[in-house]
Amino acid sequence: MPHTLNEIIPILQIAIGPVILISGVGMLLLVMTGRFGRMIDRARVLAKELDTAPPAEAANIRAQIAILFRRARWMRAGLALASLSMLLAAALVILLFTTELFDKQWVQLIILFFVGALFCLIGAVLSFLYDVHLSLVALKLELGDAFQPRP
Repeated sequence: MPHTLNEIIPILQIAIGPVILISGVGMLLLVMTGRFGRMIDRARVLAKELDTAPPAEAANIRAQIAILFRRARWMRAGLALASLSMLLAAALVILLFTTELFDKQWVQLIILFFVGALFCLIGAVLSFLYDVHLSLVALKLELGDAFQPRP
């Protein structure tokens, strides 16, 4: 077990990688929660508009709400994956310290936590990208006939 600062510094250097991952995932979570909140707010506004909308417009509003609900489900999954990635990275930092401090060789567990954190991050980013795609589908639906794609 390390007892001096010179023995602890290499442990701190090893732990920097997962800490940077935590910071990056935190920024992703910030963006994702903002988008999630706007989706929920927009769905509530559309639900209120649905009560007074004429039948022709009501179908369009229902379709927009359906897309928002689908986006929210994907974003919820992305938020869960990003949170799990952050949790695994934090546990990895603790595992790195305990491995070194107690002279244990938990190499497979360290690899599992790191790879798990990265797979969760990949899943979160893919979910985020799919939400961006669905938001363009929703925009096209909202614009209706005013939408004219370029040739």
